Amino acid sequence: MGGVIFMKKVIITGPTGAIGHALIEECIKNKVEVYALCHPGSKRVEGFPSNNLLHVVYVDLSQLLDARSMLPEDIDTFYHLGWTGTFGDVRNDMYLQNYNVIYALDAVELAHCCGCRTFVGAGSQAEYGRFEGKLRPDTPAFPENGYGMAKLCAGEMTRIQAHKYGIKHIWARILSVYGPYDRKETMVMSTIIKLLHGKKPSFTKGGQIWDYLYAKDAGGILFSLGGDKSINGKIYCLGSGVAKPLKEYIEGIRDSIDPNLPVGLGECPYPPEQVMYLCADNTDIIHDLGYEYRYSFEEGIKETVEWCKSRMMAH
Repeated sequence: MGGVIFMKKVIITGPTGAIGHALIEECIKNKVEVYALCHPGSKRVEGFPSNNLLHVVYVDLSQLLDARSMLPEDIDTFYHLGWTGTFGDVRNDMYLQNYNVIYALDAVELAHCCGCRTFVGAGSQAEYGRFEGKLRPDTPAFPENGYGMAKLCAGEMTRIQAHKYGIKHIWARILSVYGPYDRKETMVMSTIIKLLHGKKPSFTKGGQIWDYLYAKDAGGILFSLGGDKSINGKIYCLGSGVAKPLKEYIEGIRDSIDPNLPVGLGECPYPPEQVMYLCADNTDIIHDLGYEYRYSFEEGIKETVEWCKSRMMAH
């Protein structure tokens, strides 16, 4: 896997989620020094690996530029994963989402101050809205909520800002990622937790066609995007490229725990705004980066279930 030759030091905002953890692991594995910018008082840093290559810097997203004095000036790549209001009703808090655009521009400013050559921003499938087909960089974007609108705006604005400074700009539109350290409210995590506690989860019929990407593959792809093989100014769609009915994923999660457990498929109606098809066209990830996917859904779920079990035993 190429695209990693020149990276020695990176900055990551929003490093405590599933993707952030996986990206940190990928960096350390490749002997790349990481400056993880974390929310002050974050409990989630407890899950970070203990390693001399990892430096935790406490700074709020709204105060990113205050981190200048705490960071070196010879950073190679800036990964901006940080975002507030990613889940639930706050996705349509327009003022909050608008602040995220400012924070993203601040991240470019900080990248410039730290001498970064590359800026990689985390976008979302929410930028597209509803689309019945494989999502590509040139698929028309018609976001339907404030979160998707702000992500689209942040991607466009940070590109112009980065190019003004001569910084390579990459925007990664991320589809459904699952794995250790993910939010407990997501479909995958909530299902695992309920089944491990002997509770029956309830679902729609599960006819949605979906694309799930394991966090470790997401981290591997993002790591590659920060290197020399990604193409300046380009949007990359991060998914597995595999589309299956949600029902099959749900049954796969159940089977990894106990095939005899009941799952309530068809007990919930489809919500009115339900997206029924979600899949990434990952041609560019394979073609530009030469990235080779490492995990099937079954393998990723097995690791995620084991991680959840170990957390339950620890508590």
